Amino acid sequence: MPDPTPVQLIAGLGNPGPEYTETRHNVGFWFVDRIARDAGAVFRNESRFLGEVCTVGVGSEAVRLLKPSTFMNHSGQSVGALARFFRVPVEAILLVHDDLDLSPGTVRLKRGGGHGGHNGLRDSIAHLGSKEFARLRIGIGHPGNQAAVTSYVLGRPGQPDRELLEIAIAEAVDEWPGIVRGDFQTVMGRLHSR
Repeated sequence: MPDPTPVQLIAGLGNPGPEYTETRHNVGFWFVDRIARDAGAVFRNESRFLGEVCTVGVGSEAVRLLKPSTFMNHSGQSVGALARFFRVPVEAILLVHDDLDLSPGTVRLKRGGGHGGHNGLRDSIAHLGSKEFARLRIGIGHPGNQAAVTSYVLGRPGQPDRELLEIAIAEAVDEWPGIVRGDFQTVMGRLHSR
C-alpha cells in the first residue's frame, strides 16, 4: 500500500567546499547532484535557506532539492528554513545521508527513527521538531575503530568502495519516481533485496 505522503523536499547532507566534495560524508550531495544532472536542473545559492536549491519535476509533482551550505553538524538550520518557508510537512521530507552501519554499496529507505549518532540527522531532528521525516541511508562502511570515524568519514573512499557507492546511488536514482510518490513499500522491497 503506498505511503500517503509524496516527497516534496529532498535534502542531501554533506559539507560545503571543494575539499569535501569527494569525501564519504558527502554521499548525500552526490545523490541530489545526480538527480539534478539527470533532470537538467541547476543548483542556485539561496542565502535565506542557507544552501543551494533547485526544483525538478517528477510527473506532475515538483520536488525541491537542497544541499545545505552549513556544515554537516548544522544541516537542520538549512532544512528547517526551507521547510518552514514552503510549508513542507515533516512527513514530506527525505534526508539522504551516509551511514557507517551499512556496508559500502548498501542503500536503505526508512521513515522516522532516531539519529543513530549522525550529527546531520541530530541537528535536523532538533530544527524540524520531529523524527518523522524519511531517510535514504547510503552505506559507507565503518573503519572498525571509533577513534578513526572522523578521519574516515572525511576521507575519500578508495576505488573499490567508490565504485560500490556509485552503483548504490544509481540504484537509488532508478527508484526516484517511486520515492517521490511515497511508494516506500515497493521501493524498499526492491532496494533492500539487493
